[in-house]
Amino acid sequence: MVSTSALVNGTMLAYDDVGSGPVVLLIHGFPLNRQMWRPQMAILVAAGYRVIAPDLRGFGDSDVTDAPCSMDLLADDLVELLDHLGVSQAAVVGMSMGGYLLFNLLERYPQRVQAAVFAVTRAVADDAEGRAARRRMADEVVKFGPQVVADRFQQLLFAPDTETERPRLAEDVYGWMVTTASSGLAGGLLAMGQRRDATALLPTITVPSLAIGAAQDRACPPEHLQAIADAIPGCRLCIIPGAGHLVNLEQPGDFNRTLLGFLWEALPTPLNLPDLACDCSSDHSGA
Repeated sequence: MVSTSALVNGTMLAYDDVGSGPVVLLIHGFPLNRQMWRPQMAILVAAGYRVIAPDLRGFGDSDVTDAPCSMDLLADDLVELLDHLGVSQAAVVGMSMGGYLLFNLLERYPQRVQAAVFAVTRAVADDAEGRAARRRMADEVVKFGPQVVADRFQQLLFAPDTETERPRLAEDVYGWMVTTASSGLAGGLLAMGQRRDATALLPTITVPSLAIGAAQDRACPPEHLQAIADAIPGCRLCIIPGAGHLVNLEQPGDFNRTLLGFLWEALPTPLNLPDLACDCSSDHSGA
């Protein structure tokens, strides 16, 4: 794996760039970093894809900057990173906050998105109460430190039994959150609170699309993914059982089969690995 960094859009972004073939850009959620994609990286490369997984500005190993954070700024960072890497188009997988960035890319840079995967995210913007709650948390994390966010989000990210059954995973995720810079967390919170509503954008999306939800998601209930799939022409929907918000980490097998089954149709590679394909069986999928 090639892990490196590049100065793009006035900030240093850390990223992994591995494999060859059609490009898949993985955008992590809040308050995480690119390590959340570790169950997906190797399997995507084995299937014949080039995978780019960055740490967003202020998260993971990327720099924290003084510039006011916004979804536009974070999306611009990603586009400049693709330019730096010589990538004109990519299939984009956006998880949670990463999904908000995928909507932003589809609105402002639609020519760069070859296929879209919306994972445990929502198209609707925050209401006034939600924006106020994010501002309060941003103020608290600056004052008291990243454990403010880590303690609150740890309760939301997993299905009810995951922390008990997989304590090492819970420890890893808590470690990622609590070591994130306070200013990066605050910037992400404010950017999410100020994001535009993407509901009107959905019917205009023409690239192959997939919405992945989790049956036990307490942060983004599955009906948000149903709404996305209903509004985007031809969008597939898969609700994965036995998982909470961190569906790709809690149920990596189902997530990987779902993702690869979609990608092989949208961006086929010369390889043929049918045993990994998933057609979103009817017991946990929708139209």
